[in-house]
Amino acid sequence: MTTPHSAVGTAPEQINYEAIPLRMHPRVFAALGADLVTNDVVAVTELVKNAYDAFAHNVRIEFGRQPNGEVCLEIRDDGFGMTIEVIREAWSVVATPYKASNDVITRGTKTRRVSGYKGLGRLSVARLGDRLVMLTQAPQAPCWEVTADWPSISKGDDISLSAVHVRRHTGPSPFAESGTIIRILGVKEPWERSQIEELAEGLGRLLSPFNNEGDFRISLRGFDGADETLIESPLFLSEPKYSITGEVDDEGNVGATYRFAPIDGAGNPRTAAMRLVWSQIYGNSRINWRFPHSRKSAGCGPFSFEIRAWDINADGTEEISTKYGEPKSRIRKAIRDHKGISVYRDGILVLPKSEGARDWLGIDLRRVSQVGRRLSTSQLVGYVSISGEQNPKIEDTSDRERLSRCAEVEEFEEIIRAIIDLLASGRNQDRSERHRELPLQDLLAEVSAAELVAEATARAQSGAPASDIVPLIREFDASLNHSRQVIQQRLIYYSRLATIGTIAQMLVHEIHNRTTTIGSLLSFVKRELFPFQNKSTERRLNLAEDAVSGLEQLANRFAPLANRNFRRGNRRSVLEAEIRNCIALADADIRANHIRCTIPATHTVVDADPGELASVIINLTDNAVYWMQQVPSDNRQLEFSIEPASMEGRVMVWVHDTGPGIDEDDAARIFYPGVTRKPGGIGMGLTVASELIAEYGGEMLTACPGKLGGASFAFDLPRVPTNEENYHAGSVH
Repeated sequence: MTTPHSAVGTAPEQINYEAIPLRMHPRVFAALGADLVTNDVVAVTELVKNAYDAFAHNVRIEFGRQPNGEVCLEIRDDGFGMTIEVIREAWSVVATPYKASNDVITRGTKTRRVSGYKGLGRLSVARLGDRLVMLTQAPQAPCWEVTADWPSISKGDDISLSAVHVRRHTGPSPFAESGTIIRILGVKEPWERSQIEELAEGLGRLLSPFNNEGDFRISLRGFDGADETLIESPLFLSEPKYSITGEVDDEGNVGATYRFAPIDGAGNPRTAAMRLVWSQIYGNSRINWRFPHSRKSAGCGPFSFEIRAWDINADGTEEISTKYGEPKSRIRKAIRDHKGISVYRDGILVLPKSEGARDWLGIDLRRVSQVGRRLSTSQLVGYVSISGEQNPKIEDTSDRERLSRCAEVEEFEEIIRAIIDLLASGRNQDRSERHRELPLQDLLAEVSAAELVAEATARAQSGAPASDIVPLIREFDASLNHSRQVIQQRLIYYSRLATIGTIAQMLVHEIHNRTTTIGSLLSFVKRELFPFQNKSTERRLNLAEDAVSGLEQLANRFAPLANRNFRRGNRRSVLEAEIRNCIALADADIRANHIRCTIPATHTVVDADPGELASVIINLTDNAVYWMQQVPSDNRQLEFSIEPASMEGRVMVWVHDTGPGIDEDDAARIFYPGVTRKPGGIGMGLTVASELIAEYGGEMLTACPGKLGGASFAFDLPRVPTNEENYHAGSVH
């Protein structure tokens, strides 16, 4: 017996196939309307988008009741309306490609790119109510009346036999020139006050709150003669405390401007240029192993963005309330209504459409899972502008709640997350104070009340009244609160470090176990199969042995830090050797980014644990490699230098690079916990490095501008004198 598979590739006339036409049951309107349109708010929003696509300037949504108490919904616009040909050939065709083929519409001197391409608008109508009465009129054309009874249509057996009914409108036209009125009768939901408020919120986000053209206005009227409300954003949303605006080019590189505008007048306004190249974003992303073809450049296409942020704690909302005369409840509600990052294609909202999809980027999850002062969705109102022409792969799914998954979409999302991190880093700098990082024990000393007690006692003994002592207590209380916040932040991080120490202990143990097993296998292969028949096998075996040796060295270097009995001062280090070891760990990135490294050819012994010293050097090296990706590849240089420190018995280590450098305003804050411009960074690397150096009686500092035009960092350590030690020109790695 011949199987159907055997017919593949055979000419149709040679096989007695029966042609069975594909059909669709009329229930498709009810079934797909419920499944593909998430909720009634989204359904109404989709119909308003249709009005936008018809180049309407005004849309009015009104709820009412029929004489029998039945809820009805009317959506009226002054757009182009439809001719009988469009009704017949486009509107009545589910999933029509009409808009995809007519994606730009012109009215006078203005043009709009249409927002809907899926041809599923009728499903929204069918979801909302049982019956449709639509009046529509195109310019210089008759007014047409279209009616549909969805329950009756669903009872049919064949959709090809189902029909909507169209006739020329017999009464006077309700349109001055053109437009469409959609009346939905037998509305299925009661549309209580909370639902109408949710609809107003959704419509408020349909157009970007940053769009000042004002050529598309939406108004909403509830039941029982409620006042008509114009959907618009409050003034304070246009004047954020923190913001970042900019462009992403067609390779994924970000050029941005950060702005700080204090609402209460406290603090100096600040503007800073920020830049990220795609290789920096890609290297820190979750997609670098999934989409290796994205390594050189992003394929998502260029886009623009503006993201605004506020402090929404009690003090933050008080600032806004005082300046704009808005109640705090309205402030929080307005930010909540617009919160999150919204994507607009050619000026109209793509997503998110519903409340549950506001955090489609996973911003809040990242905020909880990583140390650092990240922004939450509830603090952000963001606008990302894409176009159908330049970002064709960024498409929303049929339910309008998310983006269709592909490499370009994941690149797009990673870039937006990196931009949010830039905004957070700027905000953190403007919220922090300039300071020199203190070792934890010195920080704890600040909470001592000894000075307060001594001063209060002295005043009391001199006969001072209580009113003279109260200011001392208030001043101490303010200082104590500040120290408490800093200590709390530090301890959160140190609790993570304690966990990491436990993990490190486990990893060191496992690395030693695995390398011992692998090493035994490599020795067996070498002993039993040597000599090898080809050089390639021998070369690969040698590389494997080097890899095992490197893992063992790495484990040995950090083993003391994983030991609960670790005590500082038990081991010494050779600076140059540790620098070379750390450079070797970063060798792949250094070579991939064409970085030229200079290491002193000296032998300097310092009284510092190799593991802790490596932590400092690795942090500075990683930062240099990361930021030098922003400069041309022929100008990437990393230079280490060692020289006597100003204090006798200590040595100063300098790390210079040719990256973009550090702004002078940032230099004093860069060691502060949580301050970072690196997307995905937690802003603790330099803090921990400076604390490690402080434990050895040293200080970490930065110079602006740096020696090579980029960043220059330095730290000092206690030197162990040896006869071999001298300072002269370095070697090149």
